[in-house]
Formats: sequence, structure tokens, C-alpha cells
Amino acid sequence: MRIPFATAVLLASFMSVFPVRAEGERPLSIATEGASPPWDGTDANGELYGYDVDVGRELCRRINIKCSFVAQDWDGIIPALVVGKFDVIMSGMAITEKRKQSIAFSVPYAGGFNQFVVRKELGLDAGDTKQKVNLSTVGDKERAAIEHVKSTLSGKAIGVLRSSNSEAVLKDLFGDVVTIRSYDSLDNLKLDLAAGRVDGGLADFFTWRDFLETPAGSIAVFFGPELKGGLWGPGVGAGMRKDDTALLAKFNAAIDAAAKDGTLTALSIKWFKTDIAPAIAK
Repeated sequence: MRIPFATAVLLASFMSVFPVRAEGERPLSIATEGASPPWDGTDANGELYGYDVDVGRELCRRINIKCSFVAQDWDGIIPALVVGKFDVIMSGMAITEKRKQSIAFSVPYAGGFNQFVVRKELGLDAGDTKQKVNLSTVGDKERAAIEHVKSTLSGKAIGVLRSSNSEAVLKDLFGDVVTIRSYDSLDNLKLDLAAGRVDGGLADFFTWRDFLETPAGSIAVFFGPELKGGLWGPGVGAGMRKDDTALLAKFNAAIDAAAKDGTLTALSIKWFKTDIAPAIAK
């Protein structure tokens, strides 16, 4: 049976974007921290779950390659990728210029923002916790919000994930007024916050939101404006080794397709209860 010319062209175009997996091609290994739900977490059976995991599996399905997820501590995740311990990072990792010096990033598969939380017993004036501050475009209103955070948190001990962009922002904007305590995992930061060993913390909003809804997290509240941009970059992407250009192209095509057909929106609503799919890809 002869295939019509138009159909043949369409099939060739499709296969160039989502090629058939070669027989014997090894499975793709994707690393995630497994300690920052709803981005990524670890259940009672030791299984990884979350938005990063669901998106990763969807992208692998679209490029027709088997994939598996492995847990990796955050502060060693980029070095482990570079030396070949796994192939891809999908762990709520913001795309930044500093990280791009070491690894390559896909186009964003999520947005998001960060925020402070503080212990309720401190009785601090939280300000407008719904105000949105993009650190890439700071005007008078944004500067006033940042100054309120600085003056109110002055002298307080603030926890943050080690080697994260939140740590970089905390040092850059607030390091002269707060005591910074860096943690190897957000789980340990949450434990110290609940126990009163730190006064507050800076991290991803959605990670805090889920924590504040637990009994342990009920001792804390959101503080200050929603923060994004600046050192946090344009969004969350999949990290790969710089020489994996073919894999990067496949991921970019799959992310673009998943954003345009609504799959990323559906998965973000499932995990975050709101749409954080990248607007630039829709």
C-alpha cells in the first residue's frame, strides 16, 4: 500500500521530533531530591512521587524512551549529574545563569515563586503576603516591601536549603540583618522550625503551603511578599549535561507539546491546586 505524500511528510516530521527508541537503548535515569513535596517526595514505601516525577514520566512517554527515577541529595545533585551518575535532573530546579555554567537546561516546565514563613509566636507584622515581587524588575513598591521584610526580620535566625537559589537570595538581600542557617534538606529545616530552633525560613511557596497544613507546620505562617525572578531565574527546567544536545532537543519538543495540549496544566493542578505551567510555552 502506498502512503500518500502528505501523510509521509507528516510522519517524517513527527518522527524527527519524537523518534522511535532504538532497540537496546538504555533507560534514562532521572534524579530528584525526593524531599520537597509537592514537587517531589518519598512515600512510606520509599517510592518517589510528585509533579517532577509525573512530568518526567510523561516526557519519557512522549519521546518513547524508558526512564527510571532515583533519589539524590540536593547539595550534590549537579556534581552527580556531571560525572554521569544519572542523565537528567528534575527536582524543581530553577534555571539560573550560575547553574548554566555547569549544565544545560530544557525550556521551563513550571513556574512558581518563593516566600518566607515565620513562627506565629513571634507576632511579626507579615505585611501583604499576596503582593508579588519580581526581583528582576524592582520598583519603589517592591523596594518598600523588601525593606519591610529586612526591618521586621532583623536579628532573626532564618533557615534555608543549602546550595539553593533561596540561599543565594537570602545572602544577597537579607544577609546583613538575619542569621542564616543552611540545611542539607527541607525536612530538617521544617523540623528545626517546628522545634523553635529557627525563627523562620525561605523556600518554595508550594512546599511551605503543604507543610503549613500539617500539625507540625501549624506553628508557622507566611510572611512577606511572593518572590520570584532575579537569582531564581525564569522558571523550573530539566537539567542535563552540556554535551547531551540530542536529548535536550527531545525534551524541549516534548515539554512544548505537553504545555500546548494542556498536560502540564492538568498535572500542575493535580499537585499544586493551581496552574503553574509555563506561560511562555503555551
